[in-house]
Amino acid sequence: MGQQKGRIPARLVEDEEYQLRHERVAGIDVAKVKADVCTRLPPAREGGRRLARTEEVTATVAEVTALAERLLAEGVELVSMESTSDYQRIWFYVLEAAGLSVQLVNSSQSRQLVGRPKTDRLDAQWLARLTEMGLLRPSFVPPAEIRALRDLTRTRLQLVHDRTREWQRLEKLLEGALVKLSSAVSSMARTKSARAIVEALADGERDPRVLAGLAARQVRAGRAGIEQALEGMAYGDRHGRLTRIHLDHITFPDRSIAAIEDDIGATLDAIPAAQGIDATGTRSADPGPGAAVLPAAERLAEIPGVSLDLARAIIAETGLDMTRFPTAGHLVARAGLAPVARQSGPRSRKPGKGQGDSCLRGYCTQAATGAATTGTFPGERLRRLSRRLDGTRARCAVGRSILVIIWHLLATPEARYVDPGPDWHARKTGTDRRTRSLPNQLRALHPDSDITIAPAA
Repeated sequence: MGQQKGRIPARLVEDEEYQLRHERVAGIDVAKVKADVCTRLPPAREGGRRLARTEEVTATVAEVTALAERLLAEGVELVSMESTSDYQRIWFYVLEAAGLSVQLVNSSQSRQLVGRPKTDRLDAQWLARLTEMGLLRPSFVPPAEIRALRDLTRTRLQLVHDRTREWQRLEKLLEGALVKLSSAVSSMARTKSARAIVEALADGERDPRVLAGLAARQVRAGRAGIEQALEGMAYGDRHGRLTRIHLDHITFPDRSIAAIEDDIGATLDAIPAAQGIDATGTRSADPGPGAAVLPAAERLAEIPGVSLDLARAIIAETGLDMTRFPTAGHLVARAGLAPVARQSGPRSRKPGKGQGDSCLRGYCTQAATGAATTGTFPGERLRRLSRRLDGTRARCAVGRSILVIIWHLLATPEARYVDPGPDWHARKTGTDRRTRSLPNQLRALHPDSDITIAPAA
């Protein structure tokens, strides 16, 4: 009987040894106000059973510090805990600061088996048993300096979202007052003329010609178009009061964002690994012209679609130590941009989107969108993919390419981004095709010959 079509041949793969990898471990099942801690230690006598102690510890700094001292005294090698919202932070930070080796694991890896009782104490015991056998993969937790930077960048992101929502509410209010200003300008939030007109409306000005005169001459629809968009408006006193409220809510995030951006720059410049190296070989946040190594954020900002602010936000999510991600594919999986295989028997379903860092994934797709109109390799790649994929999938694919570039730039600080050009695909496709076709033509002319292509000496 012949071999089945498409059958995968047998392969021999070296597996890992999962039997008692760690002698002294602890598993922590985290809740809001307390946690159950299971400590597993070697047997008290030779040939005896391993010792397991389960206790309940309150989630306070004093109690967690006392727990850390007990674990250190017992020589615990590794502590595992599930990622439970933000409740795990006090446990991770205090135990790590005490000198213990702590790993944060995804709850999907340590989920209880079907048929077993589900209690906090049993969960802690199950975590400890999986830890001692090395069956848990640690999640990425950045060092303290990157965590401080991440707090700032994520707060900035939330403020930007809040400001955007206020602009959307304001635009909805103006549409209800028959003010079609958003149709005459390119952007309500980014156009200074629109802001000046809305401020004047809130202050009581109602003449369309006077309001149109506040706009710059290069506005998209022109002053005549703005005047036409404002004619016939039903803008009353209540609209003015509500507009002023929305403008105040927009002004506060504007000021906060500006202040946080200064803090982000100062925090990143204070990290030695993020600094550049000047011509004399000295690390500096501003190495000046002729620098041997640019600062990390400036290296990433050379990628099309990546601004300096976006580069800083990406560093806050990835960190600067790329040894935590052995390959670029590991970092891509961290962002949830790696397709997840779904195959069972003869069926292969459409690959699904992986779960990962939603902020990092959003930054990568934002960079892809920024590169869309540029005459660069990422921009041309997005345009090519958009012809056969929907916009979201195309942006995710280009965002993945940008993240691979980021991994290489952070893994090799001396490297700089060099754009292959928008015609890279055409050049590579033509070269590869001819490289494959010409040897085949020669083999057709000389069937008995062995034709290979080798680089010149």
